[in-house]
Amino acid sequence: MAGMVKPSGLVKPVSVTRIAGRYLAHQEGLPKLPVPPLQQTCERYLTALTPIVDPEELNHTRQLLEEFQKPGGVGDRLQKGLEQRAKKMENWLSDWWLQTAYLDYRMPVVIHSSPGVVLPRTEFSDRQGQMRYAAKLIAGVLDFKSMIDNETLPVEYLGGKSLCMNQYYQVLSSCRIPGTKRDNVVNYALDKRPPTHITVVHNFQFFVLDVYNSDGTPLTVDQIYIQLEKIWNSSLQSNKEPIGILTSNHRNSWGKAYNNLIKDKTNKESVRAIQKSIFTVCLDAPMPRASDDMYRTRAGVQMLHGGGSRWNSGNRWFDKTLQFIIGEDGTCGLIYEHAPAEGPPIVSLIDHVVEYMKSSEMVRTPMVPLRMPQKLRFNITPEIKKDIEEAKQNMNIMVHDLDMKVSVFSHFGKDFPKSQKMSPDAFIQVALQLAYYRIYKRCCPTYESASLRMFRLGRTDTIRSTSIDSAKFVKAMDDPARHAIRGQAIDRHLLGLKLQAIEDLAALPEIFMDTSYAVAMHFNLSTSQVPAKTDCVMCFGPVVPDGYGVCYNPMDAHINFAVSAFNSCQDTNATRLAQALEDAMLDMKTLLEQTPKAKL
Repeated sequence: MAGMVKPSGLVKPVSVTRIAGRYLAHQEGLPKLPVPPLQQTCERYLTALTPIVDPEELNHTRQLLEEFQKPGGVGDRLQKGLEQRAKKMENWLSDWWLQTAYLDYRMPVVIHSSPGVVLPRTEFSDRQGQMRYAAKLIAGVLDFKSMIDNETLPVEYLGGKSLCMNQYYQVLSSCRIPGTKRDNVVNYALDKRPPTHITVVHNFQFFVLDVYNSDGTPLTVDQIYIQLEKIWNSSLQSNKEPIGILTSNHRNSWGKAYNNLIKDKTNKESVRAIQKSIFTVCLDAPMPRASDDMYRTRAGVQMLHGGGSRWNSGNRWFDKTLQFIIGEDGTCGLIYEHAPAEGPPIVSLIDHVVEYMKSSEMVRTPMVPLRMPQKLRFNITPEIKKDIEEAKQNMNIMVHDLDMKVSVFSHFGKDFPKSQKMSPDAFIQVALQLAYYRIYKRCCPTYESASLRMFRLGRTDTIRSTSIDSAKFVKAMDDPARHAIRGQAIDRHLLGLKLQAIEDLAALPEIFMDTSYAVAMHFNLSTSQVPAKTDCVMCFGPVVPDGYGVCYNPMDAHINFAVSAFNSCQDTNATRLAQALEDAMLDMKTLLEQTPKAKL
């Protein structure tokens, strides 16, 4: 969920230059991700540990690091191994990161990995309104897809440097496939005959909807609308088995259930049709009504998990990279499977689609008879029924455990920090530190994702924004951000050294078995700025049982926040942190306004 980062250290949106970029030529011109110097990473690691571990632990770690760095020692050997790997590969990190961060991770993708996005609220006066919105949205995504297919996607720039565009080519026609030990991702966009259909799910029933004519032109909004009506009318019964809920289970359980499910030929073909589809559209049943101030929070949980088995959690295929959710009650958004991409490419797609939907009017098209969308059949054996019941129970436990607060900070937006010559992202990150410190009276390890897309196949590294010295607050924020986007942060380098040791079948170096390492990797605050032109907000779950997930979209005059925690942890409370964050931002504004400006 990389917030975009400018060289000045501000995490802010990228600028776009509209060049018809030939994708490969552009990619080849990008620099390769560097392996930072070993000594630099060791020094920065100690600095990062200082505010979060006690002095005794810190001393112990300092000794281990001295030993680790000795010439000809373990660190030296692993560093050389990494440097060799970097010479041979396009990106020394990207495969390892995909495996360790996503495909080897065995918790459910729901809440623990897949982010949701809440789009601006709409009011549908009737279900035709829902269908019209869905039809325009589908046409808008296909319009964006044409830029990907023709390689005319605008190249993005950050501080004059062009960014890697690879993730855009991974999000459509792709899907995660469960395994009993590790998953993998398939991308059908690269096939000789790429997919021409999407999947639509309504009342837990899946349909294949062809979205291109035989001559390769996309269906018009009007044609898509007619096809959606047909789907709606042939899926009115709401007592069907929610086969999609299987995808929300623990990955090992789902891997086992999956192998069992696809033994049946019909099931295998149906599953394959979902996996191959360009994207999925979920036509959701209405959720329980919520008061206006709770509406956004309810919408956030609907995007993240669907509300539980009796609501819309079965109306999904959570392994699908992109699922757009369109509720009968006007609640709209999406959820994406995180393995192929970070937030910014998804947000670019959203911004494009939202703009497209404003201008796209329903045009009456000549009535070419269109094929009835194909309903996907599943044969449900007693064993599959049992797997569905287990997935339902586990989903409902997760739903009850998620503590979520989506709020709009309406006092000011990125306009105020900018008027103070400050980075809005720096301002928000320090407010988060202050809010956390006021509640818990301690600093905690904080993760903010930083984009590595300046480098070929770059994903993210970590800005460790923990430092609570308000006087130095901009400096404390900007420095780590600058290191991170330039490939000089510590987290992925440390991970690389650890994985290099595992690959060399060597003993794991002591620095990775040290208490400090465990503390440093326990991110009580997992945060991300995901800026968008659209007034939307992304949400995700915490990464540790006693932690928070915080995502924000700073608009000009307000800021959208989503804060999550787990109810099973007595010490965390999403609403309390959201409130403390609001108070901290207002207090910081007051402080800045009362402080005489330094003469420059």
